[in-house]
Amino acid sequence: MKSYNVCLKDTVKTFTKRLFYSLFDCEQEAIHGDYLEKTFLEILLTLKIENGEAIWKTFKGKLPEIRKELDLDAIAFENNDPASHCLEEIYLAYPGFHAISIYRLSHALYKLGVYILPRMMSEYIHGITGIDIHPGATISESFYIDHGTGIVIGESSIIGKQVKIYQGVTLGGIQVAKSLASTKRHPTIEDNVTIYANATILGGDIVIGANSTIGANVWITQSVPEDSLVTYQTEIKIRPKKNGIR
Repeated sequence: MKSYNVCLKDTVKTFTKRLFYSLFDCEQEAIHGDYLEKTFLEILLTLKIENGEAIWKTFKGKLPEIRKELDLDAIAFENNDPASHCLEEIYLAYPGFHAISIYRLSHALYKLGVYILPRMMSEYIHGITGIDIHPGATISESFYIDHGTGIVIGESSIIGKQVKIYQGVTLGGIQVAKSLASTKRHPTIEDNVTIYANATILGGDIVIGANSTIGANVWITQSVPEDSLVTYQTEIKIRPKKNGIR
């Protein structure tokens, strides 16, 4: 019977937390710098990934740019959420921003050809926030998630600038087959699109055109032109009471 290093989950959990803290706190960076490098190399060794030192050096060099991207994300949160009181609140208390932070870190590793560790990082934050973003997805700057619980963003999704997504949204594949692993299975969302709660958009050839609004609860399996409004209509009847009886 083959043995798997499932206890590595605990190591990756702590590594991910400290990496997140170090990204935004210079004091934490000084405290955890040696730990992060040592633990990263140990994780890659356990996963039998070669050239760990070179990968770490390249990844570490990308951290300042990741921080800049996340600062733009945080500003998008502050600009779009009327419930926010200050920028500091976004960094400290918003699960959507936390999920995007771990996505951007894991995506950088994914692009370096490291696959299992980014997936473990994304599953760690998925368990905390309920937001499932595959590290292979491509997400541009100023990305805003409101509430976030139940969001699923598939591996080959492409998301443009200034996109807003609400809770329960799925960017998924219309077919689930191993033979499609190397094909684009998930939709493309162009710039300045808003997707409201529980909308489902499926298919690798689907494009949601720029500046469009996708209403709540819609199911989309065909492309949408720029500047579109897509809504789901249902009929709700409210009957007035007569003598207290409906």
